[in-house]
Amino acid sequence: MKTVLVIDDDKSVRDSLKMILEYEHYEVEFAENGEKGLQCLDRITVDVVLLDVKMSGMDGIEVLTKIRKKNEKLPVVMISGHGTIETAVEATKLGAFDFLSKPLDRDKLLVTVRNALQHAKLAEDYEKLQEHVEGKRCILGESKRIKEILEVIHRVAPTDARVLITGENGTGKELIARAIHRESKRASKPFVEVNCAAIPAELIESELFGHEKGSFTGATVQRIGKFEQADGGTIFLDEIGDMSLQAQAKVLRALEEGKVERVGGNKLIAVDVRVLAATNKNLDDEIGNGHFRKDLFHRLNVIPIHAPALREHRDDIPILVNSFIDDVCARNGIAKKSISKEVLNVLMQKDWPGNVRELRNAIERLVILSPGTSIDISVLNAFGGSAKREDTENLEITGTFQDFKERAEAAYIKKQLEIHKWNITKAADSMEMQRSHLYTKMKRYGLMKEGEEEE
Repeated sequence: MKTVLVIDDDKSVRDSLKMILEYEHYEVEFAENGEKGLQCLDRITVDVVLLDVKMSGMDGIEVLTKIRKKNEKLPVVMISGHGTIETAVEATKLGAFDFLSKPLDRDKLLVTVRNALQHAKLAEDYEKLQEHVEGKRCILGESKRIKEILEVIHRVAPTDARVLITGENGTGKELIARAIHRESKRASKPFVEVNCAAIPAELIESELFGHEKGSFTGATVQRIGKFEQADGGTIFLDEIGDMSLQAQAKVLRALEEGKVERVGGNKLIAVDVRVLAATNKNLDDEIGNGHFRKDLFHRLNVIPIHAPALREHRDDIPILVNSFIDDVCARNGIAKKSISKEVLNVLMQKDWPGNVRELRNAIERLVILSPGTSIDISVLNAFGGSAKREDTENLEITGTFQDFKERAEAAYIKKQLEIHKWNITKAADSMEMQRSHLYTKMKRYGLMKEGEEEE
């Protein structure tokens, strides 16, 4: 049974509300003034508050302000016999759910109470869903390196300072960006992610800033860009080191002026956006090679955060492994599995060139393929591979560094495709890559399932 607290100094109104609400099977509590109403909220759990605006002593607006300081989520419906637009607007700004005028209409009152309860239920369900989702996205670890990152996040998140996150692929740069947004004053606003490496150079400007209808071939409708979508919130420019110089110039202008211009447009649009960026490249080298703007680098690099490679905080591997096991079992309806200390020791000795992402994929493979309730060394040898760095040792160390990187990338993609039995969707998801981007990479490196011919 839901509890409604009525705070009103008019006894006739309290009696009327008691009759209406109890008939609809609500439990009703009463307070004849604001002070007693606040005391009541300290004693019992209430689902909805009906609060009179005009009362002797503490008025309804003041009571609402105090309620909000104690409980931001409790739905409060304001009631007034002297309702004005100004009062209603003020109450709404302070977080009132709705505003009813006296004399109260029975049907409207009941509908408003039901809506308030439904709104509270939806907000609670959404919060639980957010906790569930964000729980998978939280930064795990107890090592000194991870604690240092968490401390920086805690300090920088409440500000609007720009952050540049560096680190190898798979180290959790996106997790850091999301944690900053989650702890910021913009947390209730959009978090918009842009993978600059996955968008063709000729489309990146349209993606970021939008375009007007007819601005180029194929632009059949107006499009709102990512900066506008993130207005009031945070935009995360992932792999910004792969952005074209032309797009960099426009991003720099947006940072300097707080305005964007759509492709084919002639109007500047004001945007209030916090910019977080990430890259796996050394931007100092990119600047030296003429591939990245020095002025943009300094604009982005207000607060630098480096995401360490997994081999630099091996002590966190047991924490990560157990979390991944729990998640894989829950998602796939598999009974909880344990992992032996021997296997953990082996996992802690590996270098994990794919970092946390590679470790997660390995654990998912072991959990799904292990026949029993325990992952022991025999399971690791059968399905997880040895602790040796065979894949990297088998790569030919010749040619330029770029040649080697491409061979390593091709080997990594091929391995993921084999693990997922050449299921493009699953392989792309495991590598956190768009399917179209994976197809492009496969075509580039000539990767195809055995027995298939390249078109």
